[in-house]
This record gives sequence, C-alpha cells and structure tokens, in this order.
Amino acid sequence: MAADTPEDINRQRRRFLTAATTVVGGVIVGLAATPFIKSMEPSLAAEAAAIPIDVDVSKLEPGQLLTVMWRSRPVWILHRGAAQLKTLQDPQLVARLKDPDSKQPQQFGAPVENWHRSLKPELFVAVAICTHLGCIPTYRPEIAPADLGPTWVGGFFCPCHGSRYDLAARVIDGSPAPLNIPIPPYHYLGDTLLRVGSLKGGKDQNWQPAIW
Repeated sequence: MAADTPEDINRQRRRFLTAATTVVGGVIVGLAATPFIKSMEPSLAAEAAAIPIDVDVSKLEPGQLLTVMWRSRPVWILHRGAAQLKTLQDPQLVARLKDPDSKQPQQFGAPVENWHRSLKPELFVAVAICTHLGCIPTYRPEIAPADLGPTWVGGFFCPCHGSRYDLAARVIDGSPAPLNIPIPPYHYLGDTLLRVGSLKGGKDQNWQPAIW
C-alpha cells in the first residue's frame, strides 16, 4: 500500500480534529502539570492578521518552556540547558530518529537545518502541533520516567496516539507522526527578543511546512 501523502494526512487530521475537540481540550488542561510558562496571547487583531509577534525571553530559565500564539497556533519557545542539548547528539537517540538531519521541508530554511534545529542552540522555537493528527504534545523533560521507558531522554510526547519527539522536535521512529514538528520563520531583534512569524526584512510571513 502506498504511503499517505501530506494531503492525505492533512485530510485525516481535519476529520480527527472535528471529532475530537474535547480530547484536545483535555490535553491543554494536562499541560498545567509540565514546567512551562504560558504567556499572554497577542491581540485579536494581530492574530486575525497573522502578523509576526515579538517575544521577550529574558526571564526564561534553562529547562523552561514558554507558549505563545501565532496564526492561531501554539508556538513553543524552549530554553534548553546544557544537559538537554547534549542529548540531541547522542548516537543512540540519533539512530532512532526518522529525519535526524531535517531533510524534509518542516523548517523555514538552512539556518535551522542543523542538529539543534534553531538559530541559537539554547533557544528552540517550534509550532506545538503533532504532525500526525494535530494534537498538542506535552513537554516531558524527565529522564526515563516510568510511563515513557528507559530510552526516554527528554522531549515532547503526544498523548493522543503516542508520537514521540526529541528536544529538537525531531520525530522518533515508531511514532505514528510522519514528520518532524515545524519550525516557523523567526529572527532575533536583540539578544533576548524574538520575532516569530517572519525573517529579517519581513520575509517568509506566508511560509508553510509540508505538514503543520
């Protein structure tokens, strides 16, 4: 049987989301138990226009996750600590990734097609949507928790159907999700000020991945 195309997967996701709105809502509530900081959402006018948003990350400590909204989608900003970054190059983890080198068009371009999938290794930006059926994965920084097993070294876990991603949102083999989680266009306005939704000069505001 031929593999599903991105169009087929997106069609399946639309059907799933229509039937499972309450499940996704439950996932959002469950996020309260994870160590992240939830930010204020941008104004309704900004969201409606899908314009870029500016995010101050000056108070984001190593290991903390900030969630903002862009284009009506949640976006993660994770401050990865040194130990978390080290896991991303662990040969045992890399061998279990579907797309370890970010060959699929799930990021805005070459500047983030690296082992950490970010402009700066410590600060990671990604759209917080599983590429399987569109649920919101949870941030699971623990090492080898009982429910995820001894090979888990921290990452993102989708409770809807069990997809697993590392701390660069690269999908782990055996997950139903087909691709890595998207990296949206973004750039730095200063050392601790990000603009999410465009590159310098306002470029790539209409960027789309193969699968959201």
